[in-house]
Amino acid sequence: MTGRNDRYQALLLLVMNAPKDKPEMPARNDVWRMFDRIAHRYDLLNHLLSLGQDILWRRMVARRLARAGGRHVLDIATGTGDQLLAMCNRMPEIETAIGLDRSPQMLANGAQKIYGHHDADKMALVLGDALELPVRSQSICLATITFGIRNVTETGRGLSEIARVLRPGGQAVILEFSLPANRLLRRLYLFYFRNILPKLGGLISGDSYAYQYLNETVETFPYGAAFGKLMTDNGFSAVTATPLTFGVATLYQGVK
Repeated sequence: MTGRNDRYQALLLLVMNAPKDKPEMPARNDVWRMFDRIAHRYDLLNHLLSLGQDILWRRMVARRLARAGGRHVLDIATGTGDQLLAMCNRMPEIETAIGLDRSPQMLANGAQKIYGHHDADKMALVLGDALELPVRSQSICLATITFGIRNVTETGRGLSEIARVLRPGGQAVILEFSLPANRLLRRLYLFYFRNILPKLGGLISGDSYAYQYLNETVETFPYGAAFGKLMTDNGFSAVTATPLTFGVATLYQGVK
């Protein structure tokens, strides 16, 4: 029993002594190259490192969109298409579902998942930049971006582009990592993000930088009210922010 208590005290001391300073925002100009490198392990690591929560979070986004309804949807930073598939599975009324990403390899992996899906004819994967969406103005009913807005080099401009392509009254649902409000949970979370996730992610993917980058972008990116204000300042109203899983992620929703 004493040995177990000693290990617990050692872990608690390690967590409480974890670095407190935020890292500087890492460069994001060529982040798509990093995603190309880890595309072969991306889905596996998403499920593993989030303990399966990423699947539930994406389904929640799809449920939010289903309530709003819409025939034409756009998923930005679609990666391997999981959010696009979740939307089509939930919303039979969809006529056009576009997934956009800058990483060719991520899109190639997504195409393999979409092939053979009963709604494959409704879905299209497009290579493109979130800052210059190759979509007509006011042509989209619903737009999503799941764990990708923090990788956009100019956040405000990216949000303005989403507002541009949405029809009046159209909605954007954005899912992104955040930090728990509870101080102890935040320390535990940061310890995991700084010390465990980069090593485990690097071991499985073969790219330790990719998962160090994840930690640094999460800690330096605005969340909660700060991100809500960014949405309001860039074309959205009635913005809401819903913390998920003790605040480790937040679901933002706004109306054009």
